Amino acid sequence: MTELYLVRHGETDWNRQRRIQGLTDIPLNDTGREQARATGKLLARRRWDGVFASPLSRARETAAIIAAELGLPAPTPIDALVERNYGAAEGLDWMQVETRFPAGTRVPGRESREQVGARVVPALVELAELHLGESLVVVSHGGAIRSVLNAVEPDASHGMITNGSVHSFRLEDGALRLIAFDDPIELESIGEGCGDLDEQNAIEAIEDARR
Repeated sequence: MTELYLVRHGETDWNRQRRIQGLTDIPLNDTGREQARATGKLLARRRWDGVFASPLSRARETAAIIAAELGLPAPTPIDALVERNYGAAEGLDWMQVETRFPAGTRVPGRESREQVGARVVPALVELAELHLGESLVVVSHGGAIRSVLNAVEPDASHGMITNGSVHSFRLEDGALRLIAFDDPIELESIGEGCGDLDEQNAIEAIEDARR
């Protein structure tokens, strides 16, 4: 049985400004680096076999900081773990989204959550199958993690996805299963003052309000 602990990257300046990042490669800010270190220290309570990450710099740097805290080699990038493509909404803040794309308006080029899940979940299953019996840290993005949660438990309502937060899964019978949300690491990873995905990203907030 393989366990995958998905971590959302630390804060960026665009997170702080509540701008939609998506595939735009925005680096961590100093707060984000501190969040990554805090998550690394939390994860260091347990034994891990490897660290993997989205190739976008905010995820790669978060993963590198965590790997250093865990005493593990540099993270291995996995292209399929990149953030959701928000198309024409990338770079926009809340007010701009509401002005340009009012309720019911299609955002050109936006990847649906279902499309993101169809990309990310198989990549995680493949990773788990290549590392059977291991415990892995996987650093990705809020939109990608939300899509995985929705794919794995489509009828459930899931909590916050804050910068540096941890969300645990295991591979069982060839499929990803969410570990019950009572893992101390998961609970403690939702740090006070860390920005939640729905607070930072107008598109995600709108879609979650519809669920």
